[in-house]
Amino acid sequence: MHDPGRFPDHRYPVTRRRRRLRRYQRLSITVGVLAVAVVLLVAYGTGGAPGPHRLVGDPAAAPSTSATSSTAAPRTTTTTTVPPTTTTTTGPGTLPQTTTLPSATTPQFHAEMADLWRAVVADNANDAAPAFFPLAAYVQLKTIPTSTQDWQHRLFGVFSLDVGAAHGLLGPTPSSATLVSVNVPTQYAHWVTPGVCYNRFGYYEVPNARVVYKEGGVVKSFGIASMISWRGQWYVVHFGAVLPTTRTQGVVDAPATGPGTSAYSSTC
Repeated sequence: MHDPGRFPDHRYPVTRRRRRLRRYQRLSITVGVLAVAVVLLVAYGTGGAPGPHRLVGDPAAAPSTSATSSTAAPRTTTTTTVPPTTTTTTGPGTLPQTTTLPSATTPQFHAEMADLWRAVVADNANDAAPAFFPLAAYVQLKTIPTSTQDWQHRLFGVFSLDVGAAHGLLGPTPSSATLVSVNVPTQYAHWVTPGVCYNRFGYYEVPNARVVYKEGGVVKSFGIASMISWRGQWYVVHFGAVLPTTRTQGVVDAPATGPGTSAYSSTC
């Protein structure tokens, strides 16, 4: 128990407590300032001011971009992939026959007839190869053991001679003649059954189509003796004649002034 007379009204102890509290507050402020200074010194010493605190997974933690930013845009690298070159070697002649009646109005038919006309103008049967009955189809079609040789030496060999004969109709400047149309008498098309003419399969045959052209302002024409079908497409198989009298000289099927006239024939 203290003596009340020693500290009248308890003012001295109060004064001491206040002085201690002020010293404690000044010390706390000093320590706080020093702590902030250390944090700033460390932050700037490592490359910049401290950024806002982000939680892991917070979408706002991602750095923002600005259209006016002076940071250089990342370089874009484009990789060009070159597709591998593919070569299609499967021709229609290697595929099985169908019973589809061909049309003479398809883009493929028009392209084939353009090839045929180019062959006549140039006197080069090889130019008409896409319009001629395919060798692979002929080998499938015929039951004879020498079908390849028969196609090469008889069918295409005679066709080459007939192309040369048709070329002779075009006069001294064949390139001045222009193709007008190839008229196919579809009403004469007929189905040739298997077993006829050494055939393993059936096909459609159409006789006496007409190649119509213009030369010097005059419309002229000549025939295609026979076309037969393979997989729904017409192909030339006999150009000047179905049964030529010679294999040393080409012939032209029914040349005429004007578009000419087709006639029915039951050839195979």
